[in-house]
Amino acid sequence: MPTAREALLDAALAALEYRPWPTVRMADLAGAARVSRQTLYNEFGSKEGLARALARREVDAYLEGVRRLLAAPAPPERNLVVVAEWIVTRAAARPVLRALLTGAWDERLPAPRPARPGARPAAVPAQRRADEGPPAPGELVAATVACAGEGWAAGCELVVRLALSHVVAPPVPSTEGWRTDGQCAEPESWSPMTPATTRLIETILSVETTSPRKTIP
Repeated sequence: MPTAREALLDAALAALEYRPWPTVRMADLAGAARVSRQTLYNEFGSKEGLARALARREVDAYLEGVRRLLAAPAPPERNLVVVAEWIVTRAAARPVLRALLTGAWDERLPAPRPARPGARPAAVPAQRRADEGPPAPGELVAATVACAGEGWAAGCELVVRLALSHVVAPPVPSTEGWRTDGQCAEPESWSPMTPATTRLIETILSVETTSPRKTIP
């Protein structure tokens, strides 16, 4: 059974499927999670704190997924290709992660702001970590690359940047929901990585991972 905190975060994520974040009401989230509003405020402090916690959970789940895929019993270069495909697929289905990876926040999903300097630390340890604010896209890329270890860092950086270029490519226009300018379209309008793209990544990796260079220019 999920904790009250997890239930509230799930309710917040579900609410974003139907309405912009500025119109999401804390009372509605508490009701959906079947907890009191006081419990919600005890956990997150404010709606802004809830937004920061939602972003933090997305980052943690994303990085844990990357680590799991890289640890699979397969050739490392194949695991890196799987990571690239997974990033594209997951970003298409999860708007918060997509915004974290690309920086494409907007009025429907505003970027969470860090807690005010000098503000009283949150009572909940997990919230104190979330209140540091979400990482910038470049910081998240660096954290992803770090999951691969030094020996495969160059290859991991390559596949992450190729995956992100696929994420931000203009999708088929959508008439409702997320923006239609190539940043936050509905998931069904996002194209998966094609076999040709996957083969291209594998070919490049076969060169890059055997090169004496340690970084991708």
